[in-house]
Amino acid sequence: MPEPFKNLLNRIMIRGMAEHFSKAEPDFDSAGFVMMAGENLETLELKERSTQITATLATFLPDNFEKAAAIMLASLAPEECDAVVNAQPGTLQADQRGIEGWAIMPMVDYVGLYGRGHFDLSMALLKEMTKRFSSEFGIRFFLIEEPERTLSLLKEWARDSNHHVRRLISEGTRPRLPWAMRLPAFIEDPTPLLPLLEALKDDDEEYVRRSVANNLNDIAKDHPDLIAEIAKRWLNEASKDRKKLVRHACRTLIKQGHQKTLKALGYDSPCIKLKNLEILTPSVSFGNAVIFELCLTSTSKHAQPLIIDYAIHHRKANGSATPKVFKWKTITLAPLTTMPKAKKKHAIKKITTRTYYPGTQGLEVLINGVSFGVKTFELVM
Repeated sequence: MPEPFKNLLNRIMIRGMAEHFSKAEPDFDSAGFVMMAGENLETLELKERSTQITATLATFLPDNFEKAAAIMLASLAPEECDAVVNAQPGTLQADQRGIEGWAIMPMVDYVGLYGRGHFDLSMALLKEMTKRFSSEFGIRFFLIEEPERTLSLLKEWARDSNHHVRRLISEGTRPRLPWAMRLPAFIEDPTPLLPLLEALKDDDEEYVRRSVANNLNDIAKDHPDLIAEIAKRWLNEASKDRKKLVRHACRTLIKQGHQKTLKALGYDSPCIKLKNLEILTPSVSFGNAVIFELCLTSTSKHAQPLIIDYAIHHRKANGSATPKVFKWKTITLAPLTTMPKAKKKHAIKKITTRTYYPGTQGLEVLINGVSFGVKTFELVM
């Protein structure tokens, strides 16, 4: 069984942090820090553990932020350790070289909470921390409090030689970054972010380009037409890597069938006839799968690129239904030809993000965002 994700922040890591703080400041109360940071740790989830460690830092580091910053800076592992963001439990946390990896998570929040009166020092510290993990949470405090000053500095960092620093620019400014506080000003108006994303769209590192795509996907949730316009412009004479970025950035809009985005990606309204859509399992027992089959015929004299998705209309407790779109396949259908029958199996099983209710469920096929009808099946619990 995989190690729970929350165990990335554990007592071994906390003791390692205390050890390095003590090397930088001999009067640091290591025992007190370890006891408070590790209290009831097993009962807490990942973010709760990080919050508890941040509060412990505030208790045991000096009240003078400049002194606290000096201790944290001296405790960091050498930059060449190049911590991997998705480090597994027990690795890249706090060893003899210094602090890196997931141990940085509560430290960047500390900087965001207590360093806002020390902009230059805090930003320099966040830059060093992000080289060893990511400062995407901590920098958001400054984006909210001093947006123009922070964005101006991030524009300079776009040319930094360290790819973790360049990624921070796009990841830290995501308007709807998971686990993090939102950036309401950029949800309302994301245009100040666009020059930064423009500067990074052809970055040498896929790690950075993927973050750019995730930022655009966040923006797409509130400004779909803007992302469609960016997609169209960026795809002009685009490299293979940029095409991949744009497609990943548009993934939510593709699922939603946003027509401007689909057109920008080269997917026009489909000229097809639904020859057959059949549910092969009209009654599905919970834990099994609904199996369905599809056959299409082109009515166009030209080849057509097609995105074929499907939506399951899940029954709710009140009897209504809500659709959830799933990816299926992408094909190019030759002129006036019939696609070979395609079969799909979709599991109906227990997951943490959905509660299933028995009764009639819907299955809808979407081609280039256009619905081609809904069939029903019965879910037996």
